[in-house]
Amino acid sequence: MTPTTLLQRPPPCALRSSCPSICDLQEKFRPAIYEFPKVIATAQKLLRASQVLNIPVVATTQNRARLGETCPELKLDAPDGVKTVCHLDKTLFSMLHADCSSTPEVERVLDSFNAPGPLSAIVIGIESHICITQTTLDLLKRKHKVYVIADGVSSCNKEEIPIALARLRHEGAIVTTSESFLYELFGEAGTPEFKALINIVKESSQTTKDTLQALCKF
Repeated sequence: MTPTTLLQRPPPCALRSSCPSICDLQEKFRPAIYEFPKVIATAQKLLRASQVLNIPVVATTQNRARLGETCPELKLDAPDGVKTVCHLDKTLFSMLHADCSSTPEVERVLDSFNAPGPLSAIVIGIESHICITQTTLDLLKRKHKVYVIADGVSSCNKEEIPIALARLRHEGAIVTTSESFLYELFGEAGTPEFKALINIVKESSQTTKDTLQALCKF
């Protein structure tokens, strides 16, 4: 401080217009942000799940010329990584104003999916009380359903995190955890997609536990 394509068959859940949004997870923030590596770990888990369901991703950087690229371990747009729908730079704080144009590019991308109803926007990144807050408020203003992933957001000062999450919950966002959201996203057991999810959950179980203890204890 990421909109869905049509799948070969519909996912077994109500969240068919999900939009994972990766906000400003840049290398230069690593020393300053509270428990930054754990935020990265949650982002990696959600990105793996997005690949299982073929859900494209939107990502932004904040003032890339000064603050650098997105952290390489996320592998956004890498040959062996996750292809984003857009990966844009911004100087304004809300992701919906990325590219600082008169027609914000991220907002235009969201509109391009022509979902029959509101998108289910999944917001992770930094900082909780600045870019995450302003992005979430903008999404809510546009009548989207917003999931703020509590183990996937942070700030320089850890005390900012619970205050920001409490405000966003009051404003109408769903504040939840990455694992809870993933089970809601997949919706049912017994599918090939769910089996892939179980592998993701098992492989990240200790990291998830450590992250929850660090970021969700307030």
